[in-house]
Amino acid sequence: MASESALNDGAAGSRAVVTRFAPSPTGYLHIGGARTALFNWLYARHHGGTYLVRIEDTDRARSTEPAIAAIFDGLDWLGLGGDEPATFQFARSARHAAVAHQLLDAGHAYRCYLTSAELTARRDTAQAERRPFRLESEWRDADAASWPEDMPYVVRIKSPREGETVIEDEVQGTVTVANVELDDFVLLRSDGTPTYMLAVVVDDHDMGVTHVIRGDDHLNNAFRQLVIIRAMRGIEGGWQDPVYAHVPLIHGADGAKLSKRHGALGVDAYRDEMGVLPEALFNYLLRLGWGHGDDEIIAREQAVEWFDIAHVGKSPSRFDLAKLLNLNGHYLREADDARLAGLAAPRMAGVVDEALLAQAMPFLKVRAKDLNELADGAAFLFVQRPLALDPKAEALLSPEARALLGKIAGRLSAENDWTTALLEASLKAQAEELGLGLGKLAQPLRAALTGQTTSPGIFDVLVLLGRDESLARIADQAGAAAQISREHTGG
Repeated sequence: MASESALNDGAAGSRAVVTRFAPSPTGYLHIGGARTALFNWLYARHHGGTYLVRIEDTDRARSTEPAIAAIFDGLDWLGLGGDEPATFQFARSARHAAVAHQLLDAGHAYRCYLTSAELTARRDTAQAERRPFRLESEWRDADAASWPEDMPYVVRIKSPREGETVIEDEVQGTVTVANVELDDFVLLRSDGTPTYMLAVVVDDHDMGVTHVIRGDDHLNNAFRQLVIIRAMRGIEGGWQDPVYAHVPLIHGADGAKLSKRHGALGVDAYRDEMGVLPEALFNYLLRLGWGHGDDEIIAREQAVEWFDIAHVGKSPSRFDLAKLLNLNGHYLREADDARLAGLAAPRMAGVVDEALLAQAMPFLKVRAKDLNELADGAAFLFVQRPLALDPKAEALLSPEARALLGKIAGRLSAENDWTTALLEASLKAQAEELGLGLGKLAQPLRAALTGQTTSPGIFDVLVLLGRDESLARIADQAGAAAQISREHTGG
């Protein structure tokens, strides 16, 4: 026999798909939250539905404007902004409370006058007797006429005591909970404010949410939230069970739940500190728990076409920074050069010519895995003479190497057609004349031009720096020999 949940899932499936991402604004956009947003966005896009964002800011002590701004900023960066203006949960508190009073008036909830001290004593007794604490409030079935008007109380739901609740979860499969395990949780606090458990259900209903896709740490909440949904269905109708899909959490490489010890947790850190492109993080998060065969590189449009819940795994996925950076390297190579120049320039010290930086991108981006490496690799273009040499470059420039630079300077100063093809042909010819491999010329030349032992191709470096700057840098390291050669050739 189909469960009540499954029957109502069918009703949800007949409606236009509406998904939602509902973060609590107590900090940055968490990497796990970003994946949840992505899955909701993709599911809605795949089915031609609507994707909404709700800020669950009922925790007034911890919810902050900077955190809200950080969440919107991270979502916008990833291209996961809502299809409609965001809903703010706290602003809907009156509506939440009104639903609680409907439940109270219909006998699906009750006033509970148990004090904090009484609750604590009962918990302590259960602990001492080594049994689970189950609240059995004497107020559950008390006649409303006996409710005192001069005492504080909370409003609790009347959870069912018999039978079981079944959820046909799109990820977890069939999950069953005996109703006796459900507690009479609080709907309204003693000050009249609604709890998270109530607010979520009311907001999902009012926003028309058909599919709740979220972390599996909320699976137990689903059974409690269904109590409210089904009670309200009996009061006014139209309250349908959503389709649930509880996605396993992200773990670190060691298999433990992702935490600060595994590295950055906020999307902003991957963007600002680590230099990851949004399309790379989008692609990586997509593949973190979902797959389409052996495909690794999946563009946004292809992801929308392929995405389904059926291929979300039941096991926690493991965050692998090396894989993310390898993927980021791919997207760097695919990215527009002017765009990369604009992203890399703020990461560089001093004045940067973005036009030159963009010109250098085809040579720079093939070696980089993130924007920081890209900026570091481009730094040689804009440093002031004389260059500071790193220790490895310094070691290359022996007296013999500096003398060789003088000969190279003499050769290059005679060249006026400053192109990669001509420069390569000229230096190859010089290497043959000197009885040396080209590498013997290229190594000290790279050190003199860049101050490093790694760089784009040496002939590309010469062209990017230009004739005058290249010859000046070589002269700085070659010393008098280069100067004599330049004077002799009229360079």
